[in-house]
Amino acid sequence: MFDLDLLKTLVCVVDEGSFTRAGERVHRTQSTVSQQVRKLEESVGRTLLLRDRTGNHVTATEHGALLTQYARRLLALSQEARDALRRDVQFAPVRIGVPEDFDAKRMSAMLSGFLAMRPDARLDTVAGMSADLQSRLAAGEIDIALLKREPGSGDAFASWPETLVWVRGRDARAPDPESEEPVPLALFPHGCIYRQRAIRSLDRAKRAWRIAFGSQSLTAIQAAVAAGLAVSVLPKSAVLPEHRVCAGMPALPPTELALVGAGDALGSAQRDMVDFLRQKIRRA
Repeated sequence: MFDLDLLKTLVCVVDEGSFTRAGERVHRTQSTVSQQVRKLEESVGRTLLLRDRTGNHVTATEHGALLTQYARRLLALSQEARDALRRDVQFAPVRIGVPEDFDAKRMSAMLSGFLAMRPDARLDTVAGMSADLQSRLAAGEIDIALLKREPGSGDAFASWPETLVWVRGRDARAPDPESEEPVPLALFPHGCIYRQRAIRSLDRAKRAWRIAFGSQSLTAIQAAVAAGLAVSVLPKSAVLPEHRVCAGMPALPPTELALVGAGDALGSAQRDMVDFLRQKIRRA
């Protein structure tokens, strides 16, 4: 462990270029400053500072410059912690579940906007498949969740329809409906309604299929499709410029994005999160 007092002395000496001026800055004698630097050098096993021939000017060695960079960060973080502890703030926890296949960039932007509105909130986000998030809600492990589900399949604070489409890579051929070759699919894991829609629609159409790529990550599924590895079922909002909508594929019924909670006993910050997400998702 580094002694922050020694690190502060090192930074002062490097900044001032002199043990004497550094001592004046930290209100210590030159000999005390020299002893502190020597103690720090002994603890790291490296020479950190070099005097010039006159002995009046001090420069950092390569290791000294490196440690000084870290020292500045450690000292700043220490001060930040002290400032935070001085504040008499009650943080309001908001535990929210987000679908694994939800656009992470979009969600991060929304959560950042909420924290700007409610800086006293402490966010605890959990990502997972909708079925897992529903179980966590029932167990009281999270307060609210965004779920992908069958339209109208339960109570919700708000819900939004999702139009699903078959997508392929921009330069990839669409699967031939007359071909007996299995359709290569990029799918999310079991429990994802997009996966269910893709498999069931192909089964109803009596078309062969195979899983060519699987991932919990929306970004990974999008990339696999863009690379031409497979086709997939995605909401229109997740279709990239590198994708093309597949013609000739079985029809897909819509799904629903629902904002749900474990009950009515929500705190102030949790209710504000519900209202915030209702507005933001409706505008998206």
